[in-house]
Amino acid sequence: MGTGWIVERFVGALRAGTRQDVSALGSRSGDRARDAAQRLGVERAHGSWADLVADPGVDVVYVATGHADHLAGALAAIEAGKPVLVEKPLALDAAQGQRVADAARAAGVFCAEAFWSAYLPRWDVVRQLLDDGVLGRVSAVDADLGEHFDPHHRVFDPAQHGGPLLDLATYPLALATWVLGEVTAASAVGVPHPSGVLGQVGAVLQHTGREGGGPALSAVHTTLLGDTPTTAHVVGDRATLRLPGPFYASGDVVVVPAGGSGARPDPVVRREPETGHAGLFWQAAEVARCVAAGLTETPLRPLAQSLATLRALDAVAAATR
Repeated sequence: MGTGWIVERFVGALRAGTRQDVSALGSRSGDRARDAAQRLGVERAHGSWADLVADPGVDVVYVATGHADHLAGALAAIEAGKPVLVEKPLALDAAQGQRVADAARAAGVFCAEAFWSAYLPRWDVVRQLLDDGVLGRVSAVDADLGEHFDPHHRVFDPAQHGGPLLDLATYPLALATWVLGEVTAASAVGVPHPSGVLGQVGAVLQHTGREGGGPALSAVHTTLLGDTPTTAHVVGDRATLRLPGPFYASGDVVVVPAGGSGARPDPVVRREPETGHAGLFWQAAEVARCVAAGLTETPLRPLAQSLATLRALDAVAAATR
């Protein structure tokens, strides 16, 4: 559902990494749907979302529309009884996200956010390190994400909900809320861009913390004005986890033992090739696994985590006003 930039990359990754078939493409414009279907080699094109979700040859719907249409697209698929993967963020805010989650749970239909980082092998390594207590008591997360965008990019368009929050900040805030839990307090500063959106945002957030660890802090910076290292750190009292940039994609995982007065042991590094958007197929593979197993949510990114990220985005947005 959609014809934008991400669709082409998702379709390419799906075909290269899985045996899944892209059987149909839908848009609110029949011409756009037909053009995209022809360009991508997709058999059927639908000029409405209703026709797409009603297509008997469609098993799962991937909502790849603009931010503002995630809610309507997800609800259309759920009402049609089709498992749905919704491009990140799940919705514009936590209230909309809750509507999607409530609808999916009431209908018993699989629903997940296409937050692709959560499904990558790299983030699974992070998950194991956290679960095994390798880092000790985790007290902080810091992450940055900055990119240079052409001045005419939709990210600078207020009508398309542009700005750094719904696009870039989703990644560091998803990491922070996954590792540290719910946001309980937020302080943030936003720098306006002449286009009418925020150009960059810096935030410090307090979290509930991991079980038994007490309150924790995250520091997040995101900008549309230029490229940054795009790294992330998870700080524990036994070790610090480093994710070299871009932290949200495939790449190395580095564990640095805690320092002190004695000699610090060498870092432990798990090497992983950087594959870029080719890694988008992992989320599709997880959807297939869950649907085949009769699950309505994925344990890798349950809807509760998607909603926690949306609440964090809401808190940062409110603090910048």
